[in-house]
Amino acid sequence: MLTQDQIAGIAAELAEAERTHGMIPRITGRFPDATIDDAYAIQGIWRDRQVEAGRRLVGRKIGLTSKAMQQATGITEPDYGVMFDDTVWQSGAVIPAGDFSNIRIEVELAFVLKDALEGPACTLFDVLRATEYVTPALEVLNSHIEMEGRTIVDTISDNAAYGGMVLGGRPMRPDDIDLRWVGAMLYRNETIEETGVSGGVLGHPGMGVAWLANKVHQHGDRLKAGQIILTGSFTRPVWVTAGDSILADYGRMGTIACSFK
Repeated sequence: MLTQDQIAGIAAELAEAERTHGMIPRITGRFPDATIDDAYAIQGIWRDRQVEAGRRLVGRKIGLTSKAMQQATGITEPDYGVMFDDTVWQSGAVIPAGDFSNIRIEVELAFVLKDALEGPACTLFDVLRATEYVTPALEVLNSHIEMEGRTIVDTISDNAAYGGMVLGGRPMRPDDIDLRWVGAMLYRNETIEETGVSGGVLGHPGMGVAWLANKVHQHGDRLKAGQIILTGSFTRPVWVTAGDSILADYGRMGTIACSFK
């Protein structure tokens, strides 16, 4: 395991990389014995410093919940990160590509909670009861750690590669639609790049929220009322650069569009 000084030092490196839109060497390349607990400790220090600087936490993201994403990254278990208010866009947004590193787009569903959720035994039924509505979302991935050879320790430390999210489409209550069968087509520059079905996320995207409630309980936390929970991509990520336009068609749940400048 890492020392507290090493954990704090890496968190500072990541904060500087975010500020400069840069990259740092792979953590597991420098500290091969670093653990998942170390990674969440790094993320936690980085998160607390962001809150101290005035950023407001609005929710959490879950990553690597589908086989498509696990195969795309070579990582075999879910992870989570935090989302701040200044990283949320609405459909139609023009997003500055220069603010991110290694930009990719993922197709997801976002759960907005009306009640708090807490582990250690949170279930899918608890999640559905606590959810006010579910809405289409795109996640903007943003990696500050060199990509080649990275492990889940690197990804978790880097706030689970979260950069931002775009919300849109048609919000629906969880009992108004079978959330296992929400499909989406992802277009980049008017060409379909990926398609998928939301059941690819642990069999039901709500299972990701239950996993998260139980996971953060291990770290002495819970999911709070009003938070937005991104449940993980059910397609592989699509790389984007400045000048690209993105459209995601979720059928009954509507569409989301954004572009990068």
